[in-house]
Amino acid sequence: MKDLFGKAILDFQTNNNPQDLITETSISEADDMSVAYLFRSYDEMPKMEQQALQLAKGKILDVGCGAGSHSLYLQNERKLDVTAIDISANAIQACKLRGIQKANVQDVMTIDGEKFDTILLLMNGAGMCGRLKNVGAFLLKLKSLLNENGQILLDSSDIIYMFDEDEDGGKWIPSENEYYGEVVFNIEYKGEKEDAFDWMYIDYNTLQNTALANGLQCELVLEGEHFDYLARLF
Repeated sequence: MKDLFGKAILDFQTNNNPQDLITETSISEADDMSVAYLFRSYDEMPKMEQQALQLAKGKILDVGCGAGSHSLYLQNERKLDVTAIDISANAIQACKLRGIQKANVQDVMTIDGEKFDTILLLMNGAGMCGRLKNVGAFLLKLKSLLNENGQILLDSSDIIYMFDEDEDGGKWIPSENEYYGEVVFNIEYKGEKEDAFDWMYIDYNTLQNTALANGLQCELVLEGEHFDYLARLF
């Protein structure tokens, strides 16, 4: 990976001629994304993210932290012990420049010997699984990182609305998809194209069933206006 997403974040943080990211998926056309959005304050965040940050407690792991806006709020405003991790070295450099005290380049699947009270997976963080078949092992790993009475807070969307309906009200879903929430992502930044990568949007029922199958309870905390939701696993 060329880490273009992280490069955009670091460019914005260091004022190095930041430009919009161009994102495109296997089911949506190219769209401009302002990097500034990743640097939003608590007041600028969607209600769902604000709710998650209020529910966060104890020792926190912010997985796929990006520019670190969630971690920064938890560290500075709520005075909590938060560790921000991302596989992007550029993003973590930006997090450190923003003043996040614990920011590491790390894949959550490689963490060992540490426990947390809250694990955050915001901005559709569970999408990093890429494919539905990977979710069970992913949740088992997260479960192993939880202290007693610990929790996982994640948001995602049910993207069934993006598919066309037939005359009977059924949905036209491409046969190559094992699960309709699986997409292929493409990112372009400053004329460079990132290697295509798998991403996933998991609907709440599928998340709940997978959580239960792996020994986790799952509750719906909040539903958004556009097929999005916040869930708590424990």
